[in-house]
Amino acid sequence: MIRSLIVPLAVLALASLTLAGCGRKGDLDVPGTPVADQNNASRKAAPVEDRPFVLDPLL
Repeated sequence: MIRSLIVPLAVLALASLTLAGCGRKGDLDVPGTPVADQNNASRKAAPVEDRPFVLDPLL
């Protein structure tokens, strides 16, 4: 019984490690705007109109 579980568990572990290694390779993306502009508190965003959504009553 134990031998019948070893092969599927080994295949599952190998598949998990293989999929965990997938992804974008290369350097990290640089931010689009400088940090000084990101932290600029003087610039305020325009207020956004609140629109109702179908699932609002559930929240």
